[in-house]
This record gives sequence, structure tokens and C-alpha cells, in this order.
Amino acid sequence: QVQLVESGGGLVQAGGSLRLSCAASGRTIRNYAMGWFRQAPGKEREFVAAISVSGGVTYYADSVKGRFTISRDNAKNTVYLQMNSVKPEDTAVHYCAAGSLAGRYSSLYDYWGQGTQVTVSS
Repeated sequence: QVQLVESGGGLVQAGGSLRLSCAASGRTIRNYAMGWFRQAPGKEREFVAAISVSGGVTYYADSVKGRFTISRDNAKNTVYLQMNSVKPEDTAVHYCAAGSLAGRYSSLYDYWGQGTQVTVSS
């Protein structure tokens, strides 16, 4: 089992930056692909970013490409999501997930965190 705990969310003004962290415990994440998803009120959960097991391949939703960066530090058993130039439409609960393959489908991921709220004011 992998336990995932997100942190770093909060209230930020449009155009600002946040860095989300996802700390894993129970197992090392070096054997897992990692992803970030988000869910806004009244909307379905959507893909944000993913990173392969090796860290050499990343994927991004079109809505965040060029603004967000996913990275991993296997030594710290942690995955990050650097969010720059945030927009009000980025407001959502952001979730970290671990699975066997990196990709944009939530079914690829076996373990999920509880989420961290990101609120962007205009």
C-alpha cells in the first residue's frame, strides 16, 4: 500500500504561484508513475499532469501546459506540482495519485491522496 498526502494548497491571486507537494509513505514511489488530478465544485475530476517512473516523460493537460511543471524526488519519496501564472479556473481540490503507468486516465492509478484545496482569486 502507498499512502499519499498532499500539501501546499491555499489561496493565491491570479498570476501568482504555488507549489504542491505529495509525500508518499508505506512504499517507495520509485516504482510508480505519478499523476496530479483536480476536481472543481460541480465538475468531474480531470487530469492535470503525470510523470513516468523514470521521470523522463511528462504529460500535461492542454489547460496547464506551459504554466505547470510536475517533478519527482525519489530520494524524498515526494512528487511536486509547480503552478505558475495561476488562473481562477485552476480553483479545485488537487489530488496526487500513484500507478503503474503515467497517463491522463484516472483508471491508471491505484492509490490516491485526500487532496489539497487550491483557490485562485481574480
